[in-house]
Amino acid sequence: MSADDDDITEELLADAEKLTGLSLELLGLDPHPDDMTAEQRLQFDPGDLDEMTAVAPRQREKAQRQTRLLAGLLWNSSSILIDQLFRDLGTLSQLGEVTPADIAGTSVLSSLPPQFAAGYDAKFTQKFIVVAADVTASLVRGWTAPGCVAAELAVRCLLDQAEITEDIYELDLREDWRADVEEVLLEDADSEALYSDDGPDDADDATLGFERWFKPFASGDTVPPYSHS
Repeated sequence: MSADDDDITEELLADAEKLTGLSLELLGLDPHPDDMTAEQRLQFDPGDLDEMTAVAPRQREKAQRQTRLLAGLLWNSSSILIDQLFRDLGTLSQLGEVTPADIAGTSVLSSLPPQFAAGYDAKFTQKFIVVAADVTASLVRGWTAPGCVAAELAVRCLLDQAEITEDIYELDLREDWRADVEEVLLEDADSEALYSDDGPDDADDATLGFERWFKPFASGDTVPPYSHS
């Protein structure tokens, strides 16, 4: 690892403190039983508690560092995501007509389901930026499940960006970190079907249709007014 890599690792570890909307436990760190309240320990089987207690101090220290690094990576990636979306918006605003080839050359929109690329115009991008900003704000104010398809896709774009940074700097993260984070941030999400070769099945079409991406899933779900309009 180069000196530059060391620098970004320390930067990300510092950024971890800013990610107040997700605990390290939600990001995959097993707590030590000694750090739990009696009520919290009741949520675990005795065998699981014994396994947590038996983790060697050095192994636990590594797990804590990796999870803090992941927290900082998510914080850092959220800023990059919004920056690059504005860059995509600037690119599209100069085009008279948007084609799938134009979208393929963008930084973030190219990560969205390609079969709808012709619809990713400047207006769509403006609405998507507002949703993505709301999603990333949840990393600070307290995580809430995405309230619409576009918000789920924004989470996927955020994790895509995190993977890019991980690859560039060869960060020391758990091998299965993305699956763990998706389980927390995208619990029960159906938007993955949009990326399949066959697309969503008929039962999902009513929810995942392109025209409904900015519509709340249910009455209790919130979508920023600008995007919902």
